[in-house]
Amino acid sequence: MAKKVHRYDKLDNTAHLFPVITGENMSNVYRVAAVLKDEIDAELLQQALDTVLPYFDVFAVRMRKGLFWHYFETNHKTAPRVTEENAYPCRYINPFDNHDYMFRVTYYKKRINLEVFHALTDGNGALMFLKELVYQYLRYRYPKLLEQTEDRLRIDTSLDRDDSYLRNYKQAAQKKYKTEPAVLVTGEKMPPYQLGVIHGRIELADIKAAAARYSVTINHYLVGTFIWAVYKCFGQSRQGKPIRVCVPVNLRPYFDSDTMKNFFVVVSATFRPTKASYTFEEVLGEVAQSLREQITKDNLENLMSYNVSNEMNPWLRAVPLAIKSFVMRCIYNSSARANTTTITNLGVVKVAEPYREYIEEFHAVLSTSKGQNIKGAICTYEDKLVVTISSCVKETVVQKAFFRQLAQDGCHVSIETNGVYYESLSEM
Repeated sequence: MAKKVHRYDKLDNTAHLFPVITGENMSNVYRVAAVLKDEIDAELLQQALDTVLPYFDVFAVRMRKGLFWHYFETNHKTAPRVTEENAYPCRYINPFDNHDYMFRVTYYKKRINLEVFHALTDGNGALMFLKELVYQYLRYRYPKLLEQTEDRLRIDTSLDRDDSYLRNYKQAAQKKYKTEPAVLVTGEKMPPYQLGVIHGRIELADIKAAAARYSVTINHYLVGTFIWAVYKCFGQSRQGKPIRVCVPVNLRPYFDSDTMKNFFVVVSATFRPTKASYTFEEVLGEVAQSLREQITKDNLENLMSYNVSNEMNPWLRAVPLAIKSFVMRCIYNSSARANTTTITNLGVVKVAEPYREYIEEFHAVLSTSKGQNIKGAICTYEDKLVVTISSCVKETVVQKAFFRQLAQDGCHVSIETNGVYYESLSEM
């Protein structure tokens, strides 16, 4: 019998914060999901997970607490059990109830859900794992696929465990982040652990045409429209207070990286109302300009270098974990209200040719966090773009304003919810 390899691995720069601030009330878990054409066979999905997991060292780990940092070590336990979804998305993952793993796989009707604790990887890394899980499941489900494909990982699937933050770190940079309080989306909260989810499905051609009409990218258009919705619902009475949206940027294309670990930085799309009223075009123009100025390789490198500089400081590295954790929590809590929301765009999901006809769509769901009671995720597959808005607030005024603006701009939007908002959305 081959000897099992046991590895120890440091958390990447982004991952250090998550175990410090995570708990039952703030999970830092996100979901990527694939919707197939046919109902899911749970037994075959479990077999697929059992087959695929050993290849992915980034997922096959458990977290340990060291003297100076948290760290990962190889988890030799059997894969977590695949279960039918029976609760709200993005709940806290208790490793003791999950074979010590920090991800879960569930299914519902035709949908396969992969939920991931953010310390493991970002959305791009999770999508790589999800696609291989889906490929393997489809090979088990439809034996004819075995005649068209090889029963192994795709050659373009990365298993790279490189810490691309450290490899691309150049020098410490001046601090870039803002701590000024932003406009927040408030209202009556849902019960604990409840999360309202709305999927808005849009033809890609419609959203391209709408963005082109304003001479902006699709990402600019959607982020700008969301800020417009927040401005209409909460910002008009708070003149001078910024509406600030965190926009994660995948660094892999900028630094030639294929890492499965986290590798992104966050820029801020900001709109600050300073007069009595604005048009949609004015808001969108400011937001698009804000993003254009920040999403350059030089600026992204500066943001990344500032983030890594603290980790590289020899004095800070020698501080015990308990003290580091206390300081990180204090810094996080003091800056939590500096951002209105987060909107992440996972881009276009590309699937290998033999499997495309079996897959309907991909989408993503973000959990809420302190100060950010509403968040958005964007995912594109084939000719369909899905905008998913998750919230722990009962009211849906922002969601309605957002989708109404899309409709006004010629986008035909199909709405689906997880049931929390049925009564509220009847007015949309």
